[in-house]
Amino acid sequence: MRWYGYLADNKNGVTMAHAGEDPPDQPASGQIRTLRRNGLTSPTQETAYPFRDPGLAAGTAQPGEVPTGTALAGAVPGQARPAEAVAGGDNGPGTPAPWFTRLRKHPLAAHLALLAGYLITGLAVTWPRVTYLAGRLPATRDAGGYVWDFWWVARQISHLSSPWSTQYLAAPVGSDLSYHTLMPLPGLVMTPVTLAFGPSLTYNLLSVLCPGLLCYLMYRAARLWLPTQLGAIAAGGFFGLSAILTWRSWYEVNLALGALFLPMALEAAVRLRRQPGRRQAIVLGAVLGAAVLTDQESAVLATIVTALVLVPWLAWHPSVARLRAAALAGLAGLLAGSPQFIVMIMQASANRGLASRPGLLDVNYVASGAALQQLFAPSPRLADYGLTPVSRYYHHGPFSIVIVTFGVVLTALALVGIAVSWRRRHARSLALLWLACALLSLGSALWVGSHRYVPVAEVVHGVRLSMIMPFTWFVRIPGLATFREANRFTELALVPMVLLAGAAVEWLRRHIKTGLIPILALALLETGWSGNPGVGAMPTTLPALNGPIAAQHTKSIVVDLPFGIRGGMPVIGDGFAPETMVLPTADGHPLADALISRIPGSTLTGIERRPFYAALLRAQGGHIRNSSTELTQARANARQMNIGWVLVWRQQPAVLRVLRLSGFRRAYEADGVLVYRPARDVRARPAAQPLATAAVRSGAAVRSAAAVRSAAADRS
Repeated sequence: MRWYGYLADNKNGVTMAHAGEDPPDQPASGQIRTLRRNGLTSPTQETAYPFRDPGLAAGTAQPGEVPTGTALAGAVPGQARPAEAVAGGDNGPGTPAPWFTRLRKHPLAAHLALLAGYLITGLAVTWPRVTYLAGRLPATRDAGGYVWDFWWVARQISHLSSPWSTQYLAAPVGSDLSYHTLMPLPGLVMTPVTLAFGPSLTYNLLSVLCPGLLCYLMYRAARLWLPTQLGAIAAGGFFGLSAILTWRSWYEVNLALGALFLPMALEAAVRLRRQPGRRQAIVLGAVLGAAVLTDQESAVLATIVTALVLVPWLAWHPSVARLRAAALAGLAGLLAGSPQFIVMIMQASANRGLASRPGLLDVNYVASGAALQQLFAPSPRLADYGLTPVSRYYHHGPFSIVIVTFGVVLTALALVGIAVSWRRRHARSLALLWLACALLSLGSALWVGSHRYVPVAEVVHGVRLSMIMPFTWFVRIPGLATFREANRFTELALVPMVLLAGAAVEWLRRHIKTGLIPILALALLETGWSGNPGVGAMPTTLPALNGPIAAQHTKSIVVDLPFGIRGGMPVIGDGFAPETMVLPTADGHPLADALISRIPGSTLTGIERRPFYAALLRAQGGHIRNSSTELTQARANARQMNIGWVLVWRQQPAVLRVLRLSGFRRAYEADGVLVYRPARDVRARPAAQPLATAAVRSGAAVRSAAAVRSAAADRS
């Protein structure tokens, strides 16, 4: 399916180049040129391209331009000679132009201005997320997990060690992190920031910058298909500012960063089609390899985009040059992503594979699907503008904290784009891709409202799956069984949608002119995200609570209660406080709890075999009472593992009994948290305790959101 390229439009004598035919004079930037009867070429007013191709070196002429400073400069009718070549600067003929004039005329100046505009708009539509840079985090376990990930990568890089395994989570058992959403590439890039300002700032900074970066990258890809600047700029805005991706930027930054590679892969693949060569192949491979080092599921989506562009190109007109270019791109991708591939293979070959229980993944295949009306419902974002009755329609479906709607205006514009571009090259293929992704995002069952339908059902591991839903068969492709969130395909569906919507914007501008303004204003109302109403904020540091722990450099293990190993399935224990994963980045101690997106079976087994942890898990359930023998073993095991600190975020009598009988005594209270230490270390009340206690009393109001925090979902 040749789904990406320029249309052939002979209206008014204009002929647009076809990307799939790879004409020899095809401009790499996507600029359209009008063929004149006298044989000369120049950009038309409609498709003038003030944004130069950043892939060209400074001073290099754009395709179709006459190089500045040559004898032909100004020889083409209607083309003026550059001012610098005629009159010079302000000081007279022959003098150079001022630096600000040269900067304004630099090929990258317009691109930088557009990027800045996107970034500012992204900050505005995700307000108040940018205010979290002052020292707050979303009060979710995911946010705490991301902060720990950035801290761990920076720590390991600075120690010249591998970040793909750790003894600092699920201590002392430890865990492989090969299948965890570790984001090693962003962590590496941001290591200087992390070491200088802390991992919380790194996480917040990437979160607030993601929407603007997504906009710009999609603009670059859209410019290769849409002939006007307005359409491409609108397509970029629709993509990066969508409620789907701004929600990801708020709460699942690994997925937002992974989405950056969808337009990047699209642009790189199209450029390889147009100009097969070593350079373009290596660029495409580097993009795919970088996607693997950022988020593996996003790398799957980026690979799908690449395949949709290149496979038809290779199949319809095979040649040695094309096959060589595609093979080089694949090889470059494998080399770029080889660190991630190697550790994943090593973990699998060492029999430390992911924990799995029959039926758990199948439950996700059903539960992670979007409801049909949710995909096209008005965005819940409208509630921020007083349109609560309209926004409520989105919630008529299965409960999910994830935003999956395309929005009414974007859906309508995409449909208009299909209608007005029906005869354009590849427009129908874009529509088919949108449809396919929408169907995949429904999961393995069909949700209509709050009712679930399972047509042509088959029971798999005790779970009823629909055999006619595409996602049921997608996860049966070897290696994709752990792709457990069907709603991830809404991100991929946005790619063809925004391109079609950009075509609709171009058509509407030509036909209704100023009438386009209210349409774009309505679209703006559905963009962005201001945070889930039930999710509060938490501080990036709790010095009163964590100061004594950080002051001790024995590397003793810290246990946070409720205790649990959370993230991927299966999980054990209870959901712990969101701050649990943040505090170790300040005190540097190993943590008994863990948030790991895909938990190795050896980690769960090792934790459950530790008598102290097993006693805590039994007590947390409240249904199993520990025997005296089990408590004696727990006491000895806690001393053996060097458990030095126990932080009680939520008090349970049965759990406090286990602590007391295991040899722990209350040391102090801070920020509403009880801190227990081994009895041998609690000789006298610490001198700092009155200060710590006072700090917690004053901070008790901040801790009142504990119930909201505990409801935050674990990382996918």
